Amino acid sequence: MVKKIYSLFILIGLYGCGSNERVSKEVFDEVNKSMEVKKVNEADVIKEALKWGDEISIEAQSQLITALQKAIGEKGIPGAIEFCNVQALPILDEVGSRYNVKIRRASQDYRNPEDKPLDFEELILDAYAYNKENNIPNEPNIQKLENGEVLFYSKAIQIPNALCLNCHGTVGKEISAETEKKLKELYPEDKATGHQLGDLRGMWSILIPKKEVIKRL
Repeated sequence: MVKKIYSLFILIGLYGCGSNERVSKEVFDEVNKSMEVKKVNEADVIKEALKWGDEISIEAQSQLITALQKAIGEKGIPGAIEFCNVQALPILDEVGSRYNVKIRRASQDYRNPEDKPLDFEELILDAYAYNKENNIPNEPNIQKLENGEVLFYSKAIQIPNALCLNCHGTVGKEISAETEKKLKELYPEDKATGHQLGDLRGMWSILIPKKEVIKRL
């Protein structure tokens, strides 16, 4: 954009300031060339969408973990569950609105019914589950929706450490009686317990308008 504006100033300067000289064809062609819109192919768009999806999901995960650790330090595990119940979705909404994308977590073993997978998410979750069962690495993925105008970024979420098992592990083992009581109170349809380290918890689901990716390029 700076180069484009600079080129316009060159033209204005050559035509203005009382000069009667015409701009040479060579200069005019060079200016036009510098002002051409950069052309990108589909591979460039997909590559950039993957990169951007990674960045957004990492930022969202970092914000959730930071806020969760603070809640645990102040209120303990049961208090942190209340925090997640009220604040987790708004944190994701804030990140999404900042980048003009829709971001959420989806899981077949959902805790919050809001995280129940949509039809197009279900297929990807099934693929991630198959890969996990067969020791195939789960890589971030891009699918095209709405005739390619929306890019669906997904990335598997696995149980990373023992801290997570305080809420997602086995009742009576990692999950205390007090935590179990709070889970039943806030999430009567909870399906998110019984996990072990490394288990597939779900996935990041980010809907990215293609036009936003092109803007970045």
